[in-house]
Amino acid sequence: MKTQVYKKRHTKDVRKVVRFSGLFASLTGLVLGMYTFFPLISYELYIKPAFASQNFAAPIPQKTILTEDYIQSLFKNTATSLRSLGGNNAQGWMPTTYKEMEIASQLSNYFISIPKLGITNANVSTIDNNVDEHLVHFAGTNLPPNQGNAAIFGHSTLPQWFDPTDYKAIFATAHTLVVGDAINVTINNQIYTYKIVNISIVDPEQANYFEQNTDGSYLTIVTCTPPGTIWKRLLIKAKLETI
Repeated sequence: MKTQVYKKRHTKDVRKVVRFSGLFASLTGLVLGMYTFFPLISYELYIKPAFASQNFAAPIPQKTILTEDYIQSLFKNTATSLRSLGGNNAQGWMPTTYKEMEIASQLSNYFISIPKLGITNANVSTIDNNVDEHLVHFAGTNLPPNQGNAAIFGHSTLPQWFDPTDYKAIFATAHTLVVGDAINVTINNQIYTYKIVNISIVDPEQANYFEQNTDGSYLTIVTCTPPGTIWKRLLIKAKLETI
């Protein structure tokens, strides 16, 4: 007669695996959910209060209705953002519709200062697109103080991480600027003062901020918004005061 041996299953180990798998799935869903809806939270915390008293074209309506289509657009933008994270070449941030114009570069770099933000002599390169190392002057836009529009791109992040000397966070508080604030440009030891005349937010594919004005010398600061995302573009346009 054969002897049957019964082995007790390690049900505790199985339960642990199931429990940790469920916990991991829940945490993953929570993180993705927070990342997806973070722009709405960021907008309410930073952008909306900053521009409450201004005539400002906001990226998200004052009253956002969470329809099925809107939620789907959030997930689509999240996927795009995840694919784009880590890029430090300004060429990758340009709208696909942008066509570079033939404007000869007259200098390799210049400097800008924004007193209200505590930014002093931030380096703007006209020959290198690495936005982690300096600000970038978009090729094809005119150079200050010439007539036209100089487009300058720099990184943004959450305001609490702002550092005026760190080019990865230099424009984190740019949303606090208002019309009338000064932006100083230094070229060959000569300082030119620009005053902000317009602030707006556009979709990444809009390229109107590259247009060259013929009624004066302008510069446009371009950075990502809402803070901590790369979903929209914050445009801060300033005009040169009479020299």
